[in-house]
Amino acid sequence: MAAGWEPRPSTDADGAEWRPVLDVPPPGRQRRWTVFLRWLLLLPQFVVVAVLSIAAFFVTVVGWFSALVLGRLPDPIFSFLGSVLAYQTRVTAAAALLVDRYPPFAFDAPDYPVRIELRATPLNRLAVLFRLILMIPAAIVSSLAQSGWLAISWVFWLIGIVLGRLPEPVFGATAAVVRYRMRLTAYTTMLTPVYPKGLLGDAPGAAAQPAHSATRPLRLSTAAQVLVWLFLLLGLAGHLTSGTVNYDTTDDDYRAAAATRTAN
Repeated sequence: MAAGWEPRPSTDADGAEWRPVLDVPPPGRQRRWTVFLRWLLLLPQFVVVAVLSIAAFFVTVVGWFSALVLGRLPDPIFSFLGSVLAYQTRVTAAAALLVDRYPPFAFDAPDYPVRIELRATPLNRLAVLFRLILMIPAAIVSSLAQSGWLAISWVFWLIGIVLGRLPEPVFGATAAVVRYRMRLTAYTTMLTPVYPKGLLGDAPGAAAQPAHSATRPLRLSTAAQVLVWLFLLLGLAGHLTSGTVNYDTTDDDYRAAAATRTAN
């Protein structure tokens, strides 16, 4: 992760728009007992992430005002928010069974297999001003994908216990959701001016580049892309069902109250 204000190109060598990068090693063998107890083992990490998220919220507010004035994030804010995002991403990747190694309780973890790369680039002040509105479509997509993944994560958990690893389609689809969430958070916290993309993997041009890791570039097989679509559909179904249940409950309460008034 780049630290400090070192202006870097906002495009790749071929002129393509540069987006925050997630590096995860290829899927490998995992210890079945750590898969079985994964979320229990990560409980202390979830507490740390929750505390860091609260701190990051207030720092983001300060960063928003600063970015409106400067057209970029100040060095300390960029460094802190970037470090928090890297920490969150490491914990998320471990919880999603992408890696078997326990994430360290540290901002700086150069030896950990999950890494992100951020570039300190200038920000468009108008886009910063309307950031909360602009992020809504991507936030909806990310929420649906995460909800859908959670709905069937128990299946992946069982697969991990039985096989001691994640099959390639499951690994790829899960990595795509984790990367999209990371990019959304980077955009929301103004660590990047680039709108989050790539939920279905990288474009053919980017995917043809030499591989630095299993997720740079992120090449999704047809089965992995089908799984991503399944996540979105399950997430949408879950939200619709939840909305229907809430509506029906409210309607029942209204009818009950009306009946009570009539009886009185």
